[in-house]
Amino acid sequence: MDKESLLKVLGLGHLVGKNPSLDVHSPIDGALLAKVTLTTSQETQEAIHRALEAFEIWRAVPAPKRGMLMRLFADELRHHKEALGTLVTLENGKILQEGLGEVQEMIDIADFVVGLSRQLYGLTIASERPAHKMLETWHPLGPIGVISPFNFPVAVWCWNFALAIVCGDPVIWKPSEKTPLTALAVVTLFKRALSKFSEAPPSLLEIVIGGKDCTLKLLESPHLPLISATGSTNMGRTIAPIVAQRFGRLILELGGNNGMILTPSADLSLALKAILFSAIGTAGQRCTSLRRLIIHESLLDTFLPKLQKHYQSIKIGDPLKDTTLVGPLIDEHAFEKMQQALQAAQQQGGTVFGGERVLEEEYPRAYYVKPAIVRMPTQTDIVKTETFAPILYVISYKNFADALEMHNDVPQGLSSCIFTNDLREAELFLSSQGSDCGIANVNIGPSGAEIGGAFGGDKESGGGREAGSDCWKTYMRRATNTINFSSSLPLAQGIKFGENN
Repeated sequence: MDKESLLKVLGLGHLVGKNPSLDVHSPIDGALLAKVTLTTSQETQEAIHRALEAFEIWRAVPAPKRGMLMRLFADELRHHKEALGTLVTLENGKILQEGLGEVQEMIDIADFVVGLSRQLYGLTIASERPAHKMLETWHPLGPIGVISPFNFPVAVWCWNFALAIVCGDPVIWKPSEKTPLTALAVVTLFKRALSKFSEAPPSLLEIVIGGKDCTLKLLESPHLPLISATGSTNMGRTIAPIVAQRFGRLILELGGNNGMILTPSADLSLALKAILFSAIGTAGQRCTSLRRLIIHESLLDTFLPKLQKHYQSIKIGDPLKDTTLVGPLIDEHAFEKMQQALQAAQQQGGTVFGGERVLEEEYPRAYYVKPAIVRMPTQTDIVKTETFAPILYVISYKNFADALEMHNDVPQGLSSCIFTNDLREAELFLSSQGSDCGIANVNIGPSGAEIGGAFGGDKESGGGREAGSDCWKTYMRRATNTINFSSSLPLAQGIKFGENN
């Protein structure tokens, strides 16, 4: 399907906006995909107002009915999975299998919240007072703002959107300016679902495409009780004080510096497969990408050459081709940051394998690179810094306690894994004395989380949680209720007030 046909199928055949002000280029070859219009500060304010009006209506709709809207949306996604997945690849550069997987992730979370819409449970709590009942109830929170990244232009947004909708909250979406077309296509698909659902207000989903002014309007608005933002740790440092100043809630999904401990008892063939996917998948542009391989010294001389050999055979190129495993970096800035990191690693004693730009003659306006393996003598400053590129630092260890200490000795705390067949090592890694990350895996890489679990990390990774488990609670407000069904008024803690006190 050519670009024009693809945009038409997804409702973008008109190319978006009356006065286009943002050029959208494909990282595959640098070609212009479309021109879109940036949202003004005033238009952002108007979107917030419409979302507030939608909230007044939507919060009164029973949650199971809200779930039915997400079922309709999931049907639209299923019907357009191939087209939308292809657009993700065109605009983002990840290989087509990952583009399709991202749409499947949207379908999965939409299906998940259909069931969740009938399970927004509170508790019944024992009261110390006779003839009293205590319980907790959960209520819609209000319109929320979602700021999504380029590397997962639709799936991460959908984790938030799906939960918000069944919890009764309209959403204002600010996608990355690097990937606005996929966002606009998804909005079109949701509007098609909305047209089949008579009880939903039209402004359940608003989209704003803009820079700092647009973002600031969302962050500062007292009408958005929750902001969910995914991006770099530096982004988190910038936006957190703004939202905190007005006592707003924050879900922050920030940087990762994810490690794998490879032990002598590990299934090395399994570990090799996990390393390849998690270190080079999405061209290393995942927050859960594997960035540190902490390997036992007895394995280093045999395993590292084998890993390097596999790196040499990796197919790099057009991500729309079935044989390709690594597509391009998102842009020139990402390439420059990668080269700076590799130079710093060499200065700090590292030996670099790979990392150079390739296919420059074929794609002069795109940035394809060979994934890099960097053998480091110790865990230096550059190893502790997240670089959003396919760089895998390799450090050896002697004792398992040293490996754990090294693993946790970074500012980030998102995802982690260990490959071992030793039960004690596995259980220790998962214990309170083990990995300090929000995600800790055994015999599986750090990438590729399923939507059923809570996704997120700690330390400089943000502390927020999205997707499954009980993450829905963040999108609602909790009320504790006490009901007195007696004819007296006993006080808690046995307090006597008034007569005979």
